[in-house]
Amino acid sequence: MDTSTGPAVVACSLLLVAAGFQVALAAGAPWGVAAYGGRATTSDGRLPARYRAASAATAVVLLGVGGLLLLRGGAVGSTSDSRALTVACWCLCGLFALNTLGNLNARHPVERWGMSAVTASLAVLCALVAVG
Repeated sequence: MDTSTGPAVVACSLLLVAAGFQVALAAGAPWGVAAYGGRATTSDGRLPARYRAASAATAVVLLGVGGLLLLRGGAVGSTSDSRALTVACWCLCGLFALNTLGNLNARHPVERWGMSAVTASLAVLCALVAVG
């Protein structure tokens, strides 16, 4: 087992929670104020159709990222030493770091503090998986 397996599994767990949140938004949960900077919510707290579609797509992407991290971390498959996976993990690290900065500027406390903590953790975990 690779030293990056643990961080990959933890990151995948966080990504599953985030994907679940996005699926709930796509299904019409009234949590729109805590997503997309709170600017996309309707009067009943749900997201408009195009944002719901974006949330559904985001959930799929997050699950794909989780799979990539599990591959690189050696938790599944046998391509954990792939250079392409290592580069992808570094790119994800950068994307999650940038996303953290965006979340820190959000209006809603769930997005500002909760999601910032999640994306900052994911940035660190992606770096650990990349170095792995």
